[in-house]
Amino acid sequence: MSSGRSGPTPLFRVYRAATGMLAPLAWQMVSRKLRQHDVSPLRMHERLGNASQPRPLGRVIWFHAASVGESLSVLTLIARMGERLEDVHFLITSGTATSARLIAQRLPARCLHQFAPLDAPGPVGRFLSHWQPDAGVFVESELWPVILTTASGRGIPLALLNARLSQKSVTGWRKRPRTARFILDQFSLILTQNRETAGNLRAMGANPERLRVGTNLKAMSAPLPVTADDLTALQNALSGRKHWLASSTHAGEEETVLAAHRMLLRDYPQLCLMLMPRHPERGDAVAALIAEAGLTCRRRSQGALPDRGTQVYLADTLGETGTFYALCPRVFLGGSLRPIGGHNPFEPAQAGAAVASGPNVNNFSETYSAMTACGAATFVEDASSLAGTIRQWLDDPAALESARDAAREFTAARSEELDAVVDLLCETLRLGEA
Repeated sequence: MSSGRSGPTPLFRVYRAATGMLAPLAWQMVSRKLRQHDVSPLRMHERLGNASQPRPLGRVIWFHAASVGESLSVLTLIARMGERLEDVHFLITSGTATSARLIAQRLPARCLHQFAPLDAPGPVGRFLSHWQPDAGVFVESELWPVILTTASGRGIPLALLNARLSQKSVTGWRKRPRTARFILDQFSLILTQNRETAGNLRAMGANPERLRVGTNLKAMSAPLPVTADDLTALQNALSGRKHWLASSTHAGEEETVLAAHRMLLRDYPQLCLMLMPRHPERGDAVAALIAEAGLTCRRRSQGALPDRGTQVYLADTLGETGTFYALCPRVFLGGSLRPIGGHNPFEPAQAGAAVASGPNVNNFSETYSAMTACGAATFVEDASSLAGTIRQWLDDPAALESARDAAREFTAARSEELDAVVDLLCETLRLGEA
């Protein structure tokens, strides 16, 4: 380990020993989940550090992200780095079957995906011995002590990108300041989403010389994929009917959305609501709510398209968000009426949609601040204010186009920020060196 960094603490040594003993139990749990999603045995064993693909020749840069949103947020960065570093290959690891499936559909050039090794000495050692990454980039809140310390101990420079920690995590780590500092000392660079996170990490013991305030990486992602044939089929099915989209809704939010839609139907009886729950497996529960609201419904998971009598089209499928953003110029983004933290408003804005959101958006506070300031997004609090916002965009085409233009201009400005992140990573992790 390089000089000036803190050493391992007794708590870390206990954790490392415990993970070694508990690895078989952890393997049983994760393999069961992967098996439920029809992941092959060969790929499941990647979690034990057993690679399912050979290492490419030359330099390999390793990116690790936990889940779907984090994984997809780095794909644009990898693509941009690939343009800069033409001799480099990329490895992206994640932990869930869903993230693996979606990443496979969007892998940039010279990029492979593997499931991340369990955070235990055996799996981590096998993983690093096979892949021998030249640098490692961890995304958001993935602080796995054994992975980080083993990689750093092998001389692999590490960065924590898009850093974000919940207040619960901050409180927990601050009770263990020596261990927190030891873990954070493994990083050569920590780039946070906002100033609040930077302050929290500094209080946890992060070296201020390695800490930088950045922006939310998810606000720089490439546009979501659009299936042209599906988009055309939906447009034809609507036959010119006005429509709006409620995307990424959670339990407790659909009732508000449906109440707003009923208000709008008084003035726009042919209006169609596209309702896309964040978790498609909630489709039956959401369909029951639609029926309780006295509204007619057709479900995409059943292969149906909206017809002229459809008041709510339930988009209870996975991987089609980009198509629906391309279809709908008026979007309400969920995860924001409940204390969930909000979802990425950059995605509908990239499609040129006007965005409405509830007030609980702490996960994207800086992005929403900029979008509301330029008129690309609007906050709502309840069914009445949501209906009012959608009604304005229905009644006043000029107001809708103004919001959509603001959204497009906002997204165009993010490209330069992405280049700055690439520059910083290349410099700090010595990636520009042959």
